[in-house]
Amino acid sequence: MNKNLREDIIWKIASYLRLSREDGDKEESESIGNQRDLIKAYIKNKPGFELIEYYEDDGYTGVNFDRPSFKRMMEDMRSGKINCVIVKDLSRFGRNYIETGRYIEHIFPFMGVRFIAINENFDSLHSTHTDSLMIPFRNLLNDTYCADTSIKIRSQLEVKRQKGEFIGSFAAYGYLKSADDRNKLIIDETVVPVIQDIYKWKIDGMNQQTIADKLNELGVLSPYEYKKSVGFRYTTPFQLNNISKWTAVAVGRILKNDLYIGILTQGISTTPNYKIKERTKKSPDEWVRIENSHEPIISTNDFRIVTELLKKDTRIAPGEDGLYVFSGMLYCGDCRQNLVRKNVYNGGKKYVYHVCSTHKKGGDCKSHIISDKELEKAVLETLRFHIREFVQKSYVLESIENMPFQELNAKKLEKQIDDKHILIGKLNERKIKLYKDLSDNIIDRNEYDDFRHIFTTQLNEAEAALSKLCQELNNMIGNTENNQWIEYYKKNHDIECLTRTTVVELIDHIKVYENSMIDILFRYKEYYDQMANYENHHRLIIEHSMETAVVV
Repeated sequence: MNKNLREDIIWKIASYLRLSREDGDKEESESIGNQRDLIKAYIKNKPGFELIEYYEDDGYTGVNFDRPSFKRMMEDMRSGKINCVIVKDLSRFGRNYIETGRYIEHIFPFMGVRFIAINENFDSLHSTHTDSLMIPFRNLLNDTYCADTSIKIRSQLEVKRQKGEFIGSFAAYGYLKSADDRNKLIIDETVVPVIQDIYKWKIDGMNQQTIADKLNELGVLSPYEYKKSVGFRYTTPFQLNNISKWTAVAVGRILKNDLYIGILTQGISTTPNYKIKERTKKSPDEWVRIENSHEPIISTNDFRIVTELLKKDTRIAPGEDGLYVFSGMLYCGDCRQNLVRKNVYNGGKKYVYHVCSTHKKGGDCKSHIISDKELEKAVLETLRFHIREFVQKSYVLESIENMPFQELNAKKLEKQIDDKHILIGKLNERKIKLYKDLSDNIIDRNEYDDFRHIFTTQLNEAEAALSKLCQELNNMIGNTENNQWIEYYKKNHDIECLTRTTVVELIDHIKVYENSMIDILFRYKEYYDQMANYENHHRLIIEHSMETAVVV
């Protein structure tokens, strides 16, 4: 018998109930209702037992004691409200061998609290030497069971990631979990226009804070408020106020998230083991990235443009609503540093020019000064000429894209692409089997790391080759989203003036040299060159066919 406990007192009962499928608990046999009924039947008609309250932690792991109802129960113990705890079995109380033993063997006796585990027939008021040996052993078994369950769950989740199945609790803003398949993402049509507007406004020259302000002015619900409005029990560490508003950070997260182009990235962070819940970030080569996992909301080209814009120095000047036409696009042709925009007032008139930032700071470089009007005129004329040539070549390709040799080359590429898909599938299966072998102790950690490195290297090489083949096929048939760049040129074929959108869609950057000389690097130059090569190739075939016909 525990010397700190007495039989001749009224036992004020705390009935503690816990359930967590994360621990592998079977919902039917371990349900909260089942536990409550068992405890109620146990204390019925027992003299000196007074049930004070049920303390329920439904959905909380037994690996630690960071549970709201458990904490409240401990506070009630300290205040004297309860002096006896009853649980269905030891695993309901906790699955952490060390912590569970500390409460049962030290904390509760010190506080004069009686502890009863019904299924184990354990009562600290009548504990024996045998109990002192068996209880730690049972706690160790519960701990081991939890560890084994954790390994199995991690293995199952890794398999799902490798298969491209979504395993998160909540879908990101813009997507929903499919009602037919909870591991598949579908587009949330309600907020798609918001995401598309955010990307459009960024390309048009607005920065993240301006976009956030505009969304708030329009009364658009922030991602957090939207999830609450549709009934999701969603929490986020990013909420600072009672009513969450759009912020520059929230807009930035959307602009940087490649989920919106159909790429599912999972396994970014992990925990050391099942007892430690603090997450640590993995290295990028360990992330699981699956392309074409779900329907995209943003085109790949728009995402690429925005990604490049985010890297540029595109601060909005005080008092301005948006970026200047050439913000972040101008570089010194010699020192490769940014050009800065300067205003000069003369005779009441405003003159704008651009100058090398190195020269302006007194560095060893020439000024490369050029007026804004002169630059805009030169860029506009060059862009017009480039667009006319580009559109002309695209129309030529459209008229010959169905020629027999084109179809033959396309079939060859499709066969190579199919072969790469098969290889990638086999490599992914090997990685999944490798993880299972580690979980089943068939191989040790060193062997796993060695083989995983080999398979990952082979997989990266195969995916790079596949991407190259797909790009080549896309360039050939001219009929996929990757060829959206042609539409950028066609829609601007009759431009009369430069806009921020036109510049960022068609120009990568502009180098400025002395004497107002400029060098414009257009986007999609590699496609332009390929179009020219295809056109020349077709012309040679046609000329050869005509020569053969004459000879015959």
